Amino acid sequence: MLYEDMKNRIESITKLGRISKEISKEHKGFDEWILVASPRDHQTILQILIDGRDSEAVDIQGQPLPTLVYLAREKRPQYHHHFKAGAMNAMIRVSSKISNSSIILNVDCDMYSNNSTSIREALCFFMDGEKGNEVGFVQFPQAFENLTKNDVYSSSLNVIMEMEMPGYDGNGGSCYIGTGCFHRRETLSGQKYSKNFKADWKRLSNRSVKESTIVLEEKCKVLASSSYEENSQWGKEMGLKYDCAVEDLLTGLSIQCRGWKSIYFNPERKGFLGVAPITLLQSLVQHKRWSEGDFHIFASRNCPFVLGYKKIPLKLQLSYCIYLLWAPNCLTTLYYVIVPSLCLLRGISLFPHISSSWVLAFVFVIFLHRTYSLGEFIRFGGTFKGWWNDQRMWLYKRTTSYFFGLLDYILKRLGFSKSAFVITTKVADDDVSQRYEQEVMEFGTSSPMFTILATLALLNAFCFLGALKRVIANVEILFWERFALQILLCGLLVLINLPVYQGLFFRKDVASLPTSVTFKSTMFALLACAITLH
Repeated sequence: MLYEDMKNRIESITKLGRISKEISKEHKGFDEWILVASPRDHQTILQILIDGRDSEAVDIQGQPLPTLVYLAREKRPQYHHHFKAGAMNAMIRVSSKISNSSIILNVDCDMYSNNSTSIREALCFFMDGEKGNEVGFVQFPQAFENLTKNDVYSSSLNVIMEMEMPGYDGNGGSCYIGTGCFHRRETLSGQKYSKNFKADWKRLSNRSVKESTIVLEEKCKVLASSSYEENSQWGKEMGLKYDCAVEDLLTGLSIQCRGWKSIYFNPERKGFLGVAPITLLQSLVQHKRWSEGDFHIFASRNCPFVLGYKKIPLKLQLSYCIYLLWAPNCLTTLYYVIVPSLCLLRGISLFPHISSSWVLAFVFVIFLHRTYSLGEFIRFGGTFKGWWNDQRMWLYKRTTSYFFGLLDYILKRLGFSKSAFVITTKVADDDVSQRYEQEVMEFGTSSPMFTILATLALLNAFCFLGALKRVIANVEILFWERFALQILLCGLLVLINLPVYQGLFFRKDVASLPTSVTFKSTMFALLACAITLH
């Protein structure tokens, strides 16, 4: 009933185009928004909705309610607001005056609590009698509620969350992934760990604020002003780090380098659930931002080998590199997607002949690696088709997301581009949601990423057809023996790109690839083949 009531209120306000007078009277914050000219240019809007000190602030069962505060920090065009990191730093400062709780939980706006015991379980680590004082943050896995059976866009991150992150934890501590994380306030205030540090839980729990609600609101507005951080250490030594697309990873690394330990806790019932991208472009754009930000860390003075030198274990420094080197990995993938196929078309052998004993090494590595990958995926709740979708998305991300992430980083270093925080849209219309539930791949736009995917798919299709023609026509008696591995690789690339061919030529719905993408990709692929043959 509560959900339906909330839904109806939001829908009615959306249709009306403004907040009704009845609701505006309940919350003064709405009246302040009416005076705002732009979401990017407004004053601090702050309201204590529920004051936990008020004895009358109780739920329908008479239980006391916690303090609830609405905050929209000040934004002005002349000041950089630093996106999510800036928002969190403003909330850290404001909360220090209102409640000053010793533990801070942050979750993304599309996530919710799925386990009522999460807070208690996290506190068990912080309050442990022997090692609790060393713990800087406790990270829960990132999980999603809207995944399809076969996870068409490989959004579950199951292998990462179920295997790689525990390994991370065993190598010296979990990284901070930006959501579902409990922080000790001191770690986000720039404090270094000291062996003499000891949390006084009784003193912290007995803290009381004497100012009235109105006075508190006015005092805290200054802390959320756009000029407050000028010439300060916020974003540098205090709070979440600025000037990085993956501020969470960098912030967690900095906390560990200040001596704090981190814990990765993965309970059977997930602590928090969110919403995964439901279109291909959303997923690719999200990974583009991640890979670009990760490589930015690696190529800066914040590289784990530099920032973490003699501060965190070498094995933890190496663990970070698994993700920090996502972007440059696109180069090797692009090589294997393009060069062997073009060489096959040209008649240049790159791998051992099928009759050579050296071919056994290639076959062994290919078979063992794919078998291990499949077993790993199924072990953590996946399906065979889900694994195949994961292999497809692995290819798509490396040839588009990581490539554009690397390219954007280089352009920014050369001064041709500026940093931007791209928000991954999680809202879609009914038709898009229906196709997602049916596991039909969503294209629909003429993105440069789709042009690359279509070009590579067609390039491999043309090369594979050329190879089949030679095998069938038997132009060269030993052609199959010389090019067996290249034909296999090219054939697998054709098979994995079946959704792209469907989007190019067979589907007629609005989610198919636009005619412009079909034309451009066909021309590029034919041009590459023509240059190779001549």
